[in-house]
Amino acid sequence: MAASSLPKLSVTIEPLGDHVLVMPIEAEQITSFGIVIPDTAKGEKPQQGIILALGKGGIPDNNGKVVNPHDFLKVGDRVLFGKYAGDEVKLKDKDNKNVEVKVLNLNSILGLVK
Repeated sequence: MAASSLPKLSVTIEPLGDHVLVMPIEAEQITSFGIVIPDTAKGEKPQQGIILALGKGGIPDNNGKVVNPHDFLKVGDRVLFGKYAGDEVKLKDKDNKNVEVKVLNLNSILGLVK
């Protein structure tokens, strides 16, 4: 999912501190016969998402210096996070469709997906 294809939310959310706003994305699962397994049959929560917004706070490194998240993350990055990490928030997009996003702590992000 490219950053340009992300839904435009009806509100602007700016995460505070070391929080990150992420839109979870479902990993498409296809059998060897080409049958697509719907999300409802999988029963698994998504563990990847696209960053929609970053807070201005950081996390301390090993030396105690606070690292700015904008040094290594940006809006549109695809990230990996824990299955039950963060808080789910239901919002509306500009077309009045329901959109579910997650607000994660920066340390809940496990890595970048490239």
